[in-house]
Order: sequence, then structure tokens, then C-alpha cells
Amino acid sequence: MVNHNYWLGKNVFITGINGFIGGNLAKTLVSKGANVFGLLRNQRKDTLLHYEDIADKVTLIKGDLINKDLLQRIISEEQINCVFHLAAQVEIGVGINNPFLTFETNIKGTYCLLEAIEQYSQTIESVVVASSDKAYGAYGRDKMPYKEDYPLIPIYPYDVSKACADMIARCYTSNIYSLPIIITRFCNIFGPGQLNFSALIPDAVRSALGYSTFIPRGSGEQGRDFIYIDDVVDLYIIIAESLAKNPKKYVGEIFNAGTNSMISVRSIIEDIFTIVGNDKDLKVVKEQMIGKKTTGEIDCQYMDFEKVNKYFGWEPKYQFKDGIIKSIEWYKLYLKDKYGPHT
Repeated sequence: MVNHNYWLGKNVFITGINGFIGGNLAKTLVSKGANVFGLLRNQRKDTLLHYEDIADKVTLIKGDLINKDLLQRIISEEQINCVFHLAAQVEIGVGINNPFLTFETNIKGTYCLLEAIEQYSQTIESVVVASSDKAYGAYGRDKMPYKEDYPLIPIYPYDVSKACADMIARCYTSNIYSLPIIITRFCNIFGPGQLNFSALIPDAVRSALGYSTFIPRGSGEQGRDFIYIDDVVDLYIIIAESLAKNPKKYVGEIFNAGTNSMISVRSIIEDIFTIVGNDKDLKVVKEQMIGKKTTGEIDCQYMDFEKVNKYFGWEPKYQFKDGIIKSIEWYKLYLKDKYGPHT
């Protein structure tokens, strides 16, 4: 059971705080009274963190995730109690075109951070490392949903980088280091604040609202699992608090989270355009998807959440369409603020 007083005064370090998930997590932790510190590689302002004025309520530190000395100073000087390692190069296309950058950030960044924590672990109560469903690699549809004991068999650069980071994190939970780490493998996450418009849902919403033209990347037959951001933030907080209170029970555990069901990319696009009421553009998009091929992407992925439910009683609260409706309303305000009313 979550103790609402637990986070009061806790020093929390979030890598990737300027990202979609990091910004939403920081927002919730600040509301619970935590002292939140975040690492920024650049000063990009077009993020949830700045749009909703969360940046003024946290301590932002400019630096690179592969700078181990900087990470050591943060952990030591700020007496960090909890770490959420969310930073990553997440673009599948970038991974294919620039695997070195992807490996540098996702693999080296992870072991630099964990080594810094290991050197100054006296105040550390919990570390949550965000892996991904992509770390599993391509299993057939008959093997879905993914379960935590499936071997990791990735092929594509991004997927490989997440699997490597995942294994490195587990290494640091061994008897040699005994760091209080939990690894999470979540499905695709969506919701307010996701401003990476190369991602499917933000791209489709922006286009359905008339601010851009949607270009499908394939036929839409791929199967995916999507979970709403509020469910994810709730689970991260439950996991970190539970680990801090009972490390012997949770150290080294791996938890999947998703909806335990699949939705096709085509259905997602159709839902978004239909909810917005843009049937004209939807017809064009559906015609463009016919026979279109994708490269470098897994055909089907969705997650089993049986284990995380057993341990924490967690299950998604938001149905997909409910999350989409809430997301569309948020994007309407954001895009109007940024570009003005669409005519």
C-alpha cells in the first residue's frame, strides 16, 4: 500500500526528466512533496516540463548521462534516495540510422549511472530502471503476451540497446553489488505531454486536428499495446516505494506492464480521426496504408501484467479510448497555444 507521506522530503533523481514520462513523473512527485532533481542534456523548452511550469518546481542539472563524474556528484551531494532511470534514445529510426548514438546513450549511459550509484549508495533506497517491451525482440503472435521469463532475443539497434541496459541493471543487483534495483518493461505509453510527434499517437492526433498531414509508415496491421501515462506514473511510484520499504522481496525483480491486449495500428489511427470527427482525412490515410510495408519494426507486441498485479495489485485504470479522449483534449489546448486556432 502506498504511503502518501513517504515521498515528503525524499530526494529523487530522474534521468530523462525533460521527456514525456519524466515530466509527468516529476509533476506527481512534486505534488507529493519530494525534492526532485533532473538531468538535462539540452535546454529544449518545448516539453511538458516547461509547458506546465514544472521546471520551476524542480532542480535541473545540465549534463550528459555518460558523464560518470557528474552523476557521482549528483548522487553524493544531493543525498539522493530514489533514482528513476528513464533517459534513453527512443527513436527506432534513429537507432537504425545511428546505432552508435543509441548504444552510447542507452548502454553506456546506464552503466555510468549505476556505477555512480554503486560508488555512493549510502543514501539510495530504490532504483527503477526503465527497460522496454522492445528488449524481448520479435516473438510470434502465438507467443504473446510477453512474460517476464521470456529470453531477450532482440535484433534491431534500439531493441538491442534496451536489452543490454536491462542485463547491466540486473548485474548490479547481484551479490557483488546488491543495489536496490527493479527493472520495468512497459509497453508503449501515451498521454498528455508526449511532444515527440514522430510517435504514432501524437502524430495522428496533431494530423486529425488539422495541424499536419499524417503519413502512415506501413499498412497498419502491426499489433501494439498502449498504456495511459497516469497508469504508468502510479505504477512507478508504487514500485519505487515498495522496493525502498522491502528490498529483500523486490531487489532484482522484473515487471511487465501493459493492458494484456493488442490493438492494431490501423485501429488506433481510425479511433483518433473518428473521435476528432475528421472522416475526410481518415479516408485518405486508409488509402495510403494499403499495401505499404514497414522496415525495422516488430510485427506484434503486447504485455502480460499478471506478475505486477500479483505483487502490487496493479492493473490499468484507463481504457484505451478514455485515454485517447483525454489526450486529444490536452493536445487541442497545447496546439492552440503553440500555433493558434486551426482554420
